[in-house]
Amino acid sequence: HSPRRHPGRESSDIYELKARGSTHVNAVKDLLKSGKTIIGTAGSPHPEVTAVLADAGYDFLLFDTQHSPHYMKDLAPGIQATNGKKAAPFARVDSISSEQILFALDAGARGIIVPMVNTRAEAEYIVESCRYYPAGKRSNGGVRGEWGQGDDYQEYMDTVNRDLVIIPMIETNEAIGNIDDILSVDGIDVALIGPSDYSIELGVTLDYTSAEYEAGLDRLAEAAKRNNVVPGMYFIPPGMDPNWFVAKGFKMFTIPWATAATEGIQNTLNGINRD
Repeated sequence: HSPRRHPGRESSDIYELKARGSTHVNAVKDLLKSGKTIIGTAGSPHPEVTAVLADAGYDFLLFDTQHSPHYMKDLAPGIQATNGKKAAPFARVDSISSEQILFALDAGARGIIVPMVNTRAEAEYIVESCRYYPAGKRSNGGVRGEWGQGDDYQEYMDTVNRDLVIIPMIETNEAIGNIDDILSVDGIDVALIGPSDYSIELGVTLDYTSAEYEAGLDRLAEAAKRNNVVPGMYFIPPGMDPNWFVAKGFKMFTIPWATAATEGIQNTLNGINRD
């Protein structure tokens, strides 16, 4: 699908999003705006697993369709299992597609991650696909997801438009070349690096500790700061300290839950006299 633009639509015309809608209901967005670090992990298509993860302390659970065997509609039960839990459901769609974004939003996602965003037009298309009229072109299908308890449908739409977290992935040299054009689009909240693709583009394939890679991270972080956008990592590379990235300004990332779960189980078992 070709990106589409809204000529002449200025940010001041976007229905004064900050002033409209119900009380903020997406705690993750509030944390991002306050400068806090938000940490997520992979969500599961199995609601029983997701329900446990969603109350384990993570800020968000990430449901992926780009590099997974699942379609977004398959993940809907897992996304909906986060209802009433601490962690917000985020979804990575498989491409720059308004249809895939709509599937994720209708399932209840409160954050949308889109891979391989390389131009301003693509970033504008993503925002337009995420937001209801007059801020965008999202199709209306009734109240979807946890966005407050109001009965007023306009209030619901305004709340979604204001509080949804919109995240393009920055993964290519083309994207870095266009970085200010991308990140200055109204509605973009996070600039999320795809660590492995980014390393390949920089010519240091999977060498996350190289000087070239660190310089690439710094370029992204500086651009994000210029545009009042939060820099993030899709994942923390294996063996690296998350706090190293936090110190560089990367305030959103995922960490694997299986390792932590295994360690927790082992610690519990080790504390029991089994002789």
